[in-house]
Amino acid sequence: METVYLSLGSNEGDRRANIAAAVAELGKVKGIEITSISSIYNAAPIGMKEDTAPFLNCVAALRTTLDPLELLDRLEGVELALGRHSKGLYTDRPIDIDILLYGGRIVALPRLSVPHPRMAQRRFVLEPLAEIAPQVLHPVLKRTSSALNALTADQQVTREGLAHA
Repeated sequence: METVYLSLGSNEGDRRANIAAAVAELGKVKGIEITSISSIYNAAPIGMKEDTAPFLNCVAALRTTLDPLELLDRLEGVELALGRHSKGLYTDRPIDIDILLYGGRIVALPRLSVPHPRMAQRRFVLEPLAEIAPQVLHPVLKRTSSALNALTADQQVTREGLAHA
């Protein structure tokens, strides 16, 4: 089994309920065992229009027997089931689930890049990741999530509480 870290975000509808529903759906997927979920964090959208609703975000740790593309397929199925119909960047979404890290692997495929190519510049990913896995190592940058998080101190995120509350 591989340890995987996922980022979950929502800026459309009942954001907290969307994240909770995604976590519940992930827990039903054969080959996935959720081991930890960070707190929920509120963050302004990056690269989107000024009037775009803020995102709620969290990170989930899981163990999986699925290979990276199988996992991606299951994640996209959860997104679709919860109302996400556009995979475009910088669009509103009821749920967005990204693979941040897949064990220590580096994956470079047309459909999937792991580690997530923008995770090291995004506090809304690094803050919750450092909360649940402060020593996890970025396999390309060779820095821990805590060290990378410290480099994004200029970005504002607000802890909103526990994911299950």
